[in-house]
Amino acid sequence: MLDVSNYHVAYGESEVLHGIDFAVGEGEIVSVLGRNGMGKSTLMKSLSGLMPTRTGKAVLDGKDITHLKSHQRVVAGLGYVPQGRMIFPALTVEENLRTGLVSTGNASLPADIHELFPVLEEMRARRGGNLSGGQQQQLAIGRALATGPRVLLLDEPTEGIQPSIIRELAQVLKRIRDTRQLAIVVSEQVLSFALEVADRVLVLENGRLVHEATRDNVDEAQLMRFLSV
Repeated sequence: MLDVSNYHVAYGESEVLHGIDFAVGEGEIVSVLGRNGMGKSTLMKSLSGLMPTRTGKAVLDGKDITHLKSHQRVVAGLGYVPQGRMIFPALTVEENLRTGLVSTGNASLPADIHELFPVLEEMRARRGGNLSGGQQQQLAIGRALATGPRVLLLDEPTEGIQPSIIRELAQVLKRIRDTRQLAIVVSEQVLSFALEVADRVLVLENGRLVHEATRDNVDEAQLMRFLSV
C-alpha cells in the first residue's frame, strides 16, 4: 500500500534522512521508533508533502506521490495526523471534522467516525480548543479519517495524553485497521504503545533505518537500548 525507496530528505543542505527503504502492506500497522532528533517527524512531514524529497520515491497504492502537493496526496489516499494534533481551536468539533471532507467532495461524514469516537458526537458543538489533549487527538484522527485514506500517518500520537487514553487509542487504531483495512504508520517514542499497535517495528537512528522486527520477534531489551539517551 505504501512503498518508500531510497528516500533522502534535507533541510537546505543538511540531509536528515539518508536513503530510507520500507514498505507497508494493506491492513498492516508499522511503528517507527527512535529518540528525538532521529528523523521520525521529518519522515512523516515529507511523506505528507510538507517537506520536499531530495531523492528517492514514495508510492501509494501504485501511484507515485513523491512530488505531489499535500492536498493532492490527500486526494490520492493519504491521511495525516501531525504531531501536536493541529486542530482548529476556534472551530467546533463538527466543523473540524468537516474540514476533512473538502478533498472528498462528500456532503456527510463517514458514520464510523462517531462510532469509533463517541465523544466527538457528544461534543460536536464544543470548540476544539476546549477539548482535552486526548479528545483533541481523537478529533485529529477523525478529521484524517473523513478524507477516506488508504494510508494513515500518525506522528507521535501519544504526546501529552494520559496513560488511560493511550491504551484506548491503541485499541481504536487496531479497530480502524480491521474495519477499514488501512495501512497505518505510527512514529512513536512510547515503546509500550508502539508494541501494542504494531504488526512490525522499524527503528530510525541518525536518519537511517537500523533495525526491523515483526511483533512476534521483537527483542524489547534491544529496542530499549535504541530508545535510551
